[in-house]
Amino acid sequence: MAASSVSRIIQETHFAGLTPAARGKVRDIYDLGDKLLIVATDRLSAFDVILPTPIPDKGRVLTQLSLFWFDLLKDVIPNHVLSATDFPAPFDVHRNDLAGRSMVVRKTQPLPIECVVRGYVSGSGWKDYKATGKICGMALPAGLRESDRLPEPIFTPATKAATGHDENISFEQAASLIGMNLAERVRSVSVAIYRRAAAYAEPRGVLLADTKFEFGLLNTPNAIDSLMWIDEALTPDSSRFWPAAQYQPGGPQPSFDKQFVRDYLERIRWPKTPPGPDLPPDVVAATRAKYREAYRILAGHELDQ
Repeated sequence: MAASSVSRIIQETHFAGLTPAARGKVRDIYDLGDKLLIVATDRLSAFDVILPTPIPDKGRVLTQLSLFWFDLLKDVIPNHVLSATDFPAPFDVHRNDLAGRSMVVRKTQPLPIECVVRGYVSGSGWKDYKATGKICGMALPAGLRESDRLPEPIFTPATKAATGHDENISFEQAASLIGMNLAERVRSVSVAIYRRAAAYAEPRGVLLADTKFEFGLLNTPNAIDSLMWIDEALTPDSSRFWPAAQYQPGGPQPSFDKQFVRDYLERIRWPKTPPGPDLPPDVVAATRAKYREAYRILAGHELDQ
């Protein structure tokens, strides 16, 4: 794919006469009947606030990396991708804006939980562990440090919050929302995907600390058999990727994501309420470079190749 055809920064999609069914923090979603068109913009949110400054290439990294993982791990579970190159009318005339950052996908009924898998003690899991010795009700060995590797990956579901942070819940709470059989199925699939992805990434110098998955069901008589992996796959927005060479348990780790943005916002003491501040060029450039580096390492080539 030529860089010149996809170099435009897109903060929000605007197609004449076409209105998205939903705008998420990053993605604009168009309803095509039995399918959806998902467009990953260059928007960036931090502390649950969408910032006014986009990050060039971010949407392309999220889409292309998702496509990479969906293809690599398609034997674990089917995914919702139909095409990332063929856009139906009337979107086909907007091909230059959609190229590289868009997917046409099957429409499913999304499960009302986030399926989180953790291989290390970090983030909200570390806060839970410090307070209770557990994560999502699961007892863990005593004496773990922040960022320590867990003996085995653990499944720690969360609710989906319309605004603000998702809330960690126990497996039993997840089962009460979606049924025990389906909860056991998504737990098994989530851990299997995590193990495969972590085993792929680590020899390439990347540790997969944790990640979250979304799954949906097709409208079929035996719904559990129609489970599909949806949304995004193992991106810097949905995962905590750490450079293995710099890994030092006992505190926070550098990561391949918006760390530079979060550090800057903490430094200027932004109150973490809308509106978000404009980002300076050096923070934008460093963040863009981290997203592109994550793609290059994991996919094995530059984003524009």
